[in-house]
Amino acid sequence: MNLKEEIKKLEDAEYRKFNKNICKDTSYEILGVRMPLLRDIAKKLAREENWTDYIDMNNVEYFEEVLVKGLIIAYSKISFEEKKKYIKEYLPYLDSWALTDSFCPTLKIKEKDLDEVWNFILPYTKSNKEFEVRFAIIMMLDYFIIDDYVDNVIEKLDKIHHDGYYVKMGVAWCLAEIGTKYNSKLMKFLEKENNLDNFTYNKTLQKMIESYRIDKEQKQILKSMKRK
Repeated sequence: MNLKEEIKKLEDAEYRKFNKNICKDTSYEILGVRMPLLRDIAKKLAREENWTDYIDMNNVEYFEEVLVKGLIIAYSKISFEEKKKYIKEYLPYLDSWALTDSFCPTLKIKEKDLDEVWNFILPYTKSNKEFEVRFAIIMMLDYFIIDDYVDNVIEKLDKIHHDGYYVKMGVAWCLAEIGTKYNSKLMKFLEKENNLDNFTYNKTLQKMIESYRIDKEQKQILKSMKRK
């Protein structure tokens, strides 16, 4: 299969208009192919014996092309230890929240691999590339807001220093999610001295206030905590 040609066959002009509006940050050309179709292609190719032929990142042109290559890696039936090599090669090509946020949950990390995955993503929290940092954040959001890791997640998020908008929004989203599951932990963190810049801190409060999982009484408290 010629992956580029296969994806182009599925382009949808109307959906392209919609996707361009929500993926304005990408440098890749958007064809407008719906996600279920892209997932079907990726699942099919990931089952092929020569699946690695399809994840070559040379001469990528299209947003959907980059997305499918990441999905193939995610769907491949190999261990996470083996996947790390391909993930490392793939991450530099992420240039939008949509690519990053589609790739991370598709990896479907197993519980037995959590320690290995945690150690793998930590260096990316210090990357100078916006979407490599966001990759680490979204991995934390998807897999590590659990008893054994939540304290470490809060600690690492507090130490992230990157001016990228999608990094700041990712940190706020992740912290807000912690606030809905481990409310007392997150409130203690917000109430004490922390390293969050004002934008990220206030966005965290905003996302919690907007959540249906936070009660009205606490939302009033959160509103009073906003930094000026």
